[in-house]
Amino acid sequence: MNPGRTWLVYTLIRLGIFAVVLTVLYLLGIEPWIAAVIAAIISLCISIIFLRKPREEASRTLYEARQNRGQASRPVPAADSTTAARRAGSTEDEDVEDSAVDGTDRRTP
Repeated sequence: MNPGRTWLVYTLIRLGIFAVVLTVLYLLGIEPWIAAVIAAIISLCISIIFLRKPREEASRTLYEARQNRGQASRPVPAADSTTAARRAGSTEDEDVEDSAVDGTDRRTP
């Protein structure tokens, strides 16, 4: 299922549960703000208990989106000593900070 559609379905189901519970509580004559708080708590409990599959699907799509964010293919600029050090995961700034903490000199040439 499309990630956007997954989140939309899950959100609409949760809002629908909240609206139904709020309507029932309001029709019972409970103060509106108290009914809203109680409806929020009840709808949360219902969604945790009964909406496991849509919640897990939404969580999976969020996880996959986070994993794929850093893996987008981008053109790599021409390599020089500065960009090569950055791609290696170590910049001069990071080395200076590490050496200040460690008390050693670990700068890359």
